[in-house]
Amino acid sequence: MNETNIKDNNDNLVFTDYLISTMEKIFDPIPVGIILVDNKSRIKMINNVFADYLRYDKEHIINKHVWDIDKNSRFPYVLKSKKAEIAWKHKFENGYTAIVHRIPVLDENNGVKYGVGMLLFQDLKEFREIIKQNKLLESELFHVKKQLKKLHGAKYSWDSIVGSSEKMIQAKYMGRRIAQTNSNVLILGESGTGKELFAHAIHNDSGRSHFPFVKVNCAAIPSNLLESELFGYAEGAFTGALKGGKIGKFELANGGSIFLDEIGDMHLDMQVKILRVLQEREFEKVGGNKPIKVDIRIIAATNKNLRELVNQGKFREDLYYRLNVMAIELPSLKERDGDIEGLSYLLLKKLSNQLGKYVTTISQESMNYLKTYNWPGNVRELENILERAINLAESDTILPMHLPLYITQNTVRVNDGPIRHLSEIIEEAEKVAIVRCLEYTKGNKLRTAKLLNISRSSLYDKIEKYNLV
Repeated sequence: MNETNIKDNNDNLVFTDYLISTMEKIFDPIPVGIILVDNKSRIKMINNVFADYLRYDKEHIINKHVWDIDKNSRFPYVLKSKKAEIAWKHKFENGYTAIVHRIPVLDENNGVKYGVGMLLFQDLKEFREIIKQNKLLESELFHVKKQLKKLHGAKYSWDSIVGSSEKMIQAKYMGRRIAQTNSNVLILGESGTGKELFAHAIHNDSGRSHFPFVKVNCAAIPSNLLESELFGYAEGAFTGALKGGKIGKFELANGGSIFLDEIGDMHLDMQVKILRVLQEREFEKVGGNKPIKVDIRIIAATNKNLRELVNQGKFREDLYYRLNVMAIELPSLKERDGDIEGLSYLLLKKLSNQLGKYVTTISQESMNYLKTYNWPGNVRELENILERAINLAESDTILPMHLPLYITQNTVRVNDGPIRHLSEIIEEAEKVAIVRCLEYTKGNKLRTAKLLNISRSSLYDKIEKYNLV
């Protein structure tokens, strides 16, 4: 083999014809400019891409000092400082501007052996285009993550839960404390008290907030389908099974939380399988035989008395105690003194946006009716009544005529005593008569005045007097 020694006496590396030829074979096909210099900043190898970029023949470049080819080169400084320059902007003598790497290669004694240069981007336009594409990809990735969070994420936080009553403040305090643990949670409360909102908020405030939040209504899924919904199924598990099988809710929730709503309605056979997941942190798909490990937190909710169901043999005692590690009981709306007005206006804003009909005010008379109603359906009933009122409203204000008769007729007034002045009784009867008549005429004041046998101006005076606008 013909080896040409082209080193000085002080050089640390022998560059041979064979070595240079081998490197050219390796680097010439690469579409990235690459250059190799010795410790004296003399060019020992350069591939075709880089040579073409510098507008020189390779034969003219080899063994020349870098400053003979590009007086702006920083290789001598890099080799002297022994510090790499990564992704530097460099303007070449030929007028081109590019992004380059300059990397010194050191020996075991920290001496410079040679330097490697790379032409990362041949012009700034290319560099800017890459950055633009990268930002576009980041934007798309952010959008995809956002959509995934919408599909498998918690939507509500503690700020979404309105209430300044003592019982609601206590419930939120307990919820925040529970969120910081990794224990299973049992949320108890009547239907419509906001159990799902609390489940969302607990997940969002926990260490699992960046992982999925998967919801399952145990009462809405037939018991014969619930197992495959929760655990998925293997291919060919049953007639009509999808090819490749199906992922279950537990697997989807891995790393995050699964919200089992209405767990008191779950069949005993399924309770056994849930208990196994809680104990072993694993399950098997329907028709499968391979255990699947999961790391999840169960947040369960029910409007039933689980202790009574246990006594009746309708709910497993061992599952009850597994779930009842961290329990939180939500107050009914009738127990939340002072929360009606704030909740009403929050729901009014939400519903107006949904319906595209902007009703912004509730008259004082209407609010009094809302505050003194018993609310057996809790917040869900309040929301339904406000939606009805928005649809009936002819202006931006909800009036008593927009509320159901069972609220305006049967509400017990909080200030009523056993004996009242006759004038108060007459005024209340007059108000009720006007409200009912306005409701009957669908707000037609001229017709209302005729039916009540009073003048139109007198009707307007009484509507103003009783604050019915």
